[in-house]
Amino acid sequence: MKIGAQLYTVHKYCQTLDAFAESLKKVADIGYTTVQVSGTCAYEPEWLAEQLKKNGLACNLTHFDLNRIVSEPDKVVAEHNVFGCKYIGIGGADGARGGGVEGIRKFHEEIGPAVRRLHELGSQFMYHNHNMEYAKAEDGRTYMQLLSDTFTPEEMGFTLDTYWAKKGGAEPVDEVRRLHGRLPCVHYKDMLVMPDGTRRFTWIGNGILNWEEITAAMEVAGTKFIYIEQDDCYGENPFDCLKKSYQYLRSIGLD
Repeated sequence: MKIGAQLYTVHKYCQTLDAFAESLKKVADIGYTTVQVSGTCAYEPEWLAEQLKKNGLACNLTHFDLNRIVSEPDKVVAEHNVFGCKYIGIGGADGARGGGVEGIRKFHEEIGPAVRRLHELGSQFMYHNHNMEYAKAEDGRTYMQLLSDTFTPEEMGFTLDTYWAKKGGAEPVDEVRRLHGRLPCVHYKDMLVMPDGTRRFTWIGNGILNWEEITAAMEVAGTKFIYIEQDDCYGENPFDCLKKSYQYLRSIGLD
C-alpha cells in the first residue's frame, strides 16, 4: 500500500496555479509519491500531468464534480487519463444521505449509467463517506450499507474515511472487513478526544484509532492507496501535520 497526501489538507495553499505547484513540491519533499487532488483551484489536465511528473508524483484519485461525471463521463475519463488517474471520486452526495431506501434507489437510477460508463472505460467511481452516511434508514440499514447493497462493485468503490466512520458510530475495522474488495483508495484520518469530550482531527498516530489493526485489515481488503487527510490543523502548519502523519505510517512499515 502506498501512502498518499489528500490535498484537501492543504487546499488553502492550492488556490492559484503557482501556489498549487509549490504545494505539490512541498508534499513531494516530505516523501509522498502520490496525491489525491481535491479542493484546489481549477487546472488543465495537461498542466497537472506536467507538475506531477516534475515532482515525481502520481495522482491516483480525485474528488470531482458529480454533475460533470453524470453529464459527460467520457470526457471526464479522458481528462483523468491525461494525468494517469483511474479513480474518480466525489466527497459525498445529498442523494446518498437521506430519503430512505427509495431515495437510494433514485440515486442509483440517476448516476448508474454514468458510473457504469466510467467502469467500461477503465476507470472506477469512488464514494467518500462522512458521518451522515451512518444514519439508519427505515429498514435498519445505514446509508453506507444501502449504497453497498444497491450499487455493484463495478459501479461504486468506497473511499472509506476512518474518522467519519468512527464519528458516525461504526468501527473502521468492521467497515473495512464489510467492504472487502471495494476499497482501493481510503482516507486515513485520526481522531483526538479532548478533555471535555469533543472530538478533533489530528495527525495520524496522535489520536485514538488503532492504525496497526486498521492497516492490517486494509491489506486483507485489497487497499492500494492510503490518503492522509486532516480537515483542520487548528493553527498548526498543515504541511507539518502531513509530515508527522507520513513519518508515523513509515514507522509502522508503510511506504
